[in-house]
Amino acid sequence: MVRGRPREEGIDDAVREAVRALLTETGYQRCTIDAVAARAGVGKAAVYRRWRSKAELVFTAVIHAADLAPPEDTGSLRGDVAAVLGVIESSLDGLELRRALPSLLADVRADPVLEARFGEVFLGRERGYLVQMLDRAVERGELPRRPDAALVHAMLLGPVLTWLHLFTEPPPSGGLAASLASPVYAAVVALGA
Repeated sequence: MVRGRPREEGIDDAVREAVRALLTETGYQRCTIDAVAARAGVGKAAVYRRWRSKAELVFTAVIHAADLAPPEDTGSLRGDVAAVLGVIESSLDGLELRRALPSLLADVRADPVLEARFGEVFLGRERGYLVQMLDRAVERGELPRRPDAALVHAMLLGPVLTWLHLFTEPPPSGGLAASLASPVYAAVVALGA
């Protein structure tokens, strides 16, 4: 039995587009649920039925949805690491996120309930998919054991986040994900030794 009304993808898309536009035009602080609902042409209740908070709404609009696709199986750990780095880079790049990230992280850290939800819904799912990637590498004999998934998660996110949101230099000429793939792969292998 299905409860409630079915989700309307048109509303979801309109709200996400409104969030991205408002972040670009006015920044995170002025990107309120009221402003998003008005811009998307929907009621506030429709927004709150889909997202529990402004932080969750912004995260899903500019980084990734709660229904994250599992990482690509490229057939090798080296290829999987490069593919995941590419996904992380594309998820963390963009003007909307540059305007939102500092305040978004501050909001998440300031609210223990929101922080726990982010840990479960977003970081937990990301880490679960990394466990799948690492377990495939163990099954293929590329790693003798699965390394700590939290460490691997940090090693994948850290350099991309740092380059895109702290450094002012342009990405390396060969591309950021491609430049990071070999050293991050080597670090993952070392952790799994």
